Amino acid sequence: MENDIVIVGAGICGLATALALHRKGLKSIVLERSNGLRSNGGALEIHNNGWRVLDQLGIATELREKAVRLEAINDVLLDTGKTVERTLTGKEELRCMKRKDLIEALFNAVPREYIRFGCQVKMLKTDTMTSFPELHCSDGSIIKAKVLIGCDGVNSVVAKSLKLADPRFMSICATRGLTSYPTCHGLENRFTRVMRGTVDFGLLAITDNLVHWFIGRPMLPSDSENQDHPELIKKSSLGALKGFPKEFIDTVKQCDLESLYLTQVKYRAPWDLFFTCFRNGTVTVAGDAMHPMGPFQGQGAGSSLEDAIVLARCIARGMCEATKCEGGIGDHRDLQRRIEGALGRYVKERRLRIIRCSLQTYVVGMLLEASSMVKKLLVLAVFIVFFSGTSLSLAGYDCGHL
Repeated sequence: MENDIVIVGAGICGLATALALHRKGLKSIVLERSNGLRSNGGALEIHNNGWRVLDQLGIATELREKAVRLEAINDVLLDTGKTVERTLTGKEELRCMKRKDLIEALFNAVPREYIRFGCQVKMLKTDTMTSFPELHCSDGSIIKAKVLIGCDGVNSVVAKSLKLADPRFMSICATRGLTSYPTCHGLENRFTRVMRGTVDFGLLAITDNLVHWFIGRPMLPSDSENQDHPELIKKSSLGALKGFPKEFIDTVKQCDLESLYLTQVKYRAPWDLFFTCFRNGTVTVAGDAMHPMGPFQGQGAGSSLEDAIVLARCIARGMCEATKCEGGIGDHRDLQRRIEGALGRYVKERRLRIIRCSLQTYVVGMLLEASSMVKKLLVLAVFIVFFSGTSLSLAGYDCGHL
């Protein structure tokens, strides 16, 4: 089987890339190892940069109806009693939505024939005749591609084929969950973030009856064993919130157990990203396969959506150049050269952006890991210098038009 563009992974980045290519008039095939859509998970913050992409993809209107617009951000340091409140301007759009809603909206907008479930890529090779990639799947099939994009997460098979270094682990973990209320939860439409010691707690309204919360804290030896046990995740979360206001503790107590998710934070170091080659021939990566990051800045989904726009824009330009706009793609060497140029432009355009996102993950991680107040204040000073003291410094980025 031969295809022009193959995407591995039907997560947020994979589906968004397929949809962006579709909007540019290009067909792709998305290979997903699961037998169905992986729409489980908690919730996601979508900032200005993400909404710009969703508007261009044509699915923003329906998603806005499923998540209230947050009007303010409160940062509270319990150790010092300091509170910083900031009202969001009309130009700043922040909403928190269920991951399920975003995945399903993307999936419903992509033509069904573009997606192939139950197809696990086991190995990648290079066609000796054309130098284009070949995908060897678990069912014995071989899929040939002119362009291969790995959107298959932090354990990416495609990233391994590019010989990318494994993501680094932080000594902190992130717990995320949803809490639903039979009647209105009564919370204001704001993002409240509270830090005490080495624990960071965040609370965001999704609708009048649903809230999303997260906890960042040092990883415990028992956490790796508890990841598949919601009751134990809940217990450790409540233990981490000792000394926090009662309303936050009650939110966790009333959480929906099936929504709980605990993971150790992974990232690519910013200095590694300066030198990493994210492309080989006509193969590249995007999303978490390219730039895993902590959940602290709420840019995991947004940066993946940005990747989709930039990729589709660069590939469409390369394909148009290959056809010479007058009919007929040239020989495979000419096509390969033009695709390589397109992917090279994509990597160049994304590099500084993802380095900045990675640097913020690293600095906030150090802030959570800092055991002494002196070290915490030093790291906080670095955060203020580079990011103006707010994670929203990344939200104003514009990846351009599709």
